[in-house]
Amino acid sequence: MKTVVNFEFPIEPFNTLVRNGTAGQLLEEVLEEIKPEAVYFYAPHGCRGGTMVVDLADPSQIPSIAEPLFLKFDAKCQFYPAMTPEALADAGLAELGKRWG
Repeated sequence: MKTVVNFEFPIEPFNTLVRNGTAGQLLEEVLEEIKPEAVYFYAPHGCRGGTMVVDLADPSQIPSIAEPLFLKFDAKCQFYPAMTPEALADAGLAELGKRWG
């Protein structure tokens, strides 16, 4: 299942990782392990962070995505199941609207 993962790194320990020159390498190692389909970095809530898209075969894979971010960066993570336009088209919205509308 396509899953959107929003992540946010607190100022520390990331500042220390930047200062000692290991932030980029560590982030690269974590992303190499996670293998996101896409990843974008920005500054949510004035902190470092971003969004990535991963394809999870099973919810039991969530810890393998979250734990490296938790343990290496003290990150906050939010997971959101997502659909492609094709999946949304298969969801039967018209029928649901008739039944529940």
